[in-house]
Amino acid sequence: MSKVKVGIIGTGNIGSDLMMKLARSEVLELTTVMGVDPSSRGMQRAKRDGYQVFENGIDGLLQYPNSVDILFDATSANAHIHNAQVAKKLGKQMIDLTPAAIGPFIVPPVNLGAYLDTDNVNLVTCGGQATIPIIHAINKVECVEYAEIVATISSKSAGPGTRANIDEFTETTAKAIEVVGGAKKGKAIIILNPAEPPIMMRDTVHVIVNNNQVNQELVADSIYKMVEKVQSYVPGYKLRTEPIFEDNKITVFLEIEGAGHYLPKYAGNLDIMTSAAVKVAEEFAKHRMETIV
Repeated sequence: MSKVKVGIIGTGNIGSDLMMKLARSEVLELTTVMGVDPSSRGMQRAKRDGYQVFENGIDGLLQYPNSVDILFDATSANAHIHNAQVAKKLGKQMIDLTPAAIGPFIVPPVNLGAYLDTDNVNLVTCGGQATIPIIHAINKVECVEYAEIVATISSKSAGPGTRANIDEFTETTAKAIEVVGGAKKGKAIIILNPAEPPIMMRDTVHVIVNNNQVNQELVADSIYKMVEKVQSYVPGYKLRTEPIFEDNKITVFLEIEGAGHYLPKYAGNLDIMTSAAVKVAEEFAKHRMETIV
């Protein structure tokens, strides 16, 4: 089966993990890696593995527009503004892993099908990718009035980009909880845990529904089915306990273990982003091939 050509912008931890994941894809062919630091480990890896490398970021693509069909942006919110403009000019689909949120929010098992032809989509945040599927699953059964998520990650898995964008993390996640998850009001909190050895990513979802007699069996079944959907592309995603019910309050505890491709397994917060990005790109590619046929 022919593959759809993809490129990565950004050669840090996220970009490097994407390289390893894309090498395993049956529908995506990584052809091009774009960065601005020739000495970075990601750039060195890309050169060693034989990919086309641009050292002036996405601007290098202007001379070779046929190199890729789909782009991953693993840079920063500020850099994404320029990257999105160039991608749009070249007619390339863009999957945004930054907090820029220029395009619509995408959480694969919730709303990916609605945006297969969209030129720029945003993957929210790691906390959003982990918790919004659960909020959506609950909202399918009981109307969610309020949803609050607490994302706890190892300090070691929080790079300078994460630390510099804490406010964007909370604001973007809270908005997506409402827009994608379906909650009438959303709130997000992130905690950087310095524990040694580093902890796995853990997320807590607190939900209040508008029914004091919650159908616990249906809600739990909806949650379990959603967990299976997420596990199809993030195998380390799991419930730590069964859902907890108290009147109209529902609490869900999650843990995300990374695949350990490039990043350590405790960096589930980064792994769920790259895994979601590949999932979105693969569905874009399949849709593209079906449309051409």
